[in-house]
Amino acid sequence: MMDEAMIRLTVWFRRLVVMTSKEFLQLARDWMLLVFIVYAFTADIYLAGSGVSLQLRQAVLHVLDQDGSAASRELIGRFQPPHFQFAGRITEGPREALRLLDRGQTMVVLDIPADFESDLLSGIPTRIQMQIDTSNSVQGFLASSYAQRIIADFGTERAMAELHAQSGGAGSMPRIVDDHRVWFNPNQNDTWFMSITELLTIITLFAVLLPAAAMVREKERGTVEQLLVSPLSSFQIMFPKVLSMTVVILIGCAVSLALVLRGMFHVPVRGSLALFFGITTLFVFTTAGLGLLISTIARNLAQVGMMTILVFTPMLFLSGAWTPPEAMPVWMRTIMYASPLHYFIDTGFGILLKGAGIDVLWREIAAMAALGGIIFGTGMLRFRNQFGN
Repeated sequence: MMDEAMIRLTVWFRRLVVMTSKEFLQLARDWMLLVFIVYAFTADIYLAGSGVSLQLRQAVLHVLDQDGSAASRELIGRFQPPHFQFAGRITEGPREALRLLDRGQTMVVLDIPADFESDLLSGIPTRIQMQIDTSNSVQGFLASSYAQRIIADFGTERAMAELHAQSGGAGSMPRIVDDHRVWFNPNQNDTWFMSITELLTIITLFAVLLPAAAMVREKERGTVEQLLVSPLSSFQIMFPKVLSMTVVILIGCAVSLALVLRGMFHVPVRGSLALFFGITTLFVFTTAGLGLLISTIARNLAQVGMMTILVFTPMLFLSGAWTPPEAMPVWMRTIMYASPLHYFIDTGFGILLKGAGIDVLWREIAAMAALGGIIFGTGMLRFRNQFGN
């Protein structure tokens, strides 16, 4: 009995190895898909990290200075790069300012009224008008916030200087010192956030796409019937596809970490890489169940692509990567907790930037494992019911 069980186990393992090798060979022959994989794990992540910024950069500023005083010039001089780019003065009045805003030739118009300096020296309240193009609401909000802070600092310094002069320079006025500290990304470098987010997004995309494409490729070539009449179980047909594609994704992730994130962007990896790759493996298996479900419905690769977008887009937007969960409606936040990408985002940033370990991330790992069992099991059950073996 022991010898017979050992023989069966050996045969089962050999079949698994052969089927996995077959998947690698098929992928190697699909050079278009290989090019896409290489591009996604290298150039795409580099472009996301270097070309996408969530901060205000070089906002075009025009000035309508109706005062022309030293105070107005001092205020204008505070709108400096990299946040603002001074593009010139408006000489034809408010109509020219509106024309520049309408044509998209400027983002911010600073309108300084006449008698600005004399009102300040006389202690008379004065106002500054700022017109901002908020067709891009995020950049418009940032421009408004930065401008408000610059003007507020200017007003505070002028008031402090006046009080200091009136008190005879005694220097006895109370002060509040802003000594803040930023954790994990002290320079608030967008490149770190964007490159890691893109890497986790690409992993998610391929975790859904590659297993589905591998299965549908069998349908397109007519080889799925040969597999079904072979002495292979449903698990021996499906699992090698997930296993081989998982290996491909892990290799791409390693290349991206070494060459792009650490090599080009100098992203610090503060946690355990072994833990990160272990959780990535768990996540890929979790999400591959969605690919298996897609493969049982789609008939060709074009349908796989469309259904992948249909599944991937809600996962991305409800992951918490772009919008904090607290800012979402309650019902959307509830759906978000059923998305494995939400937990992968938390664990990925927790390990790479925060140096967190299992003692901190065990809840996310447990939730991901539970979702993975449900999703992968559902995909396998769907395949068995469809092909009946």
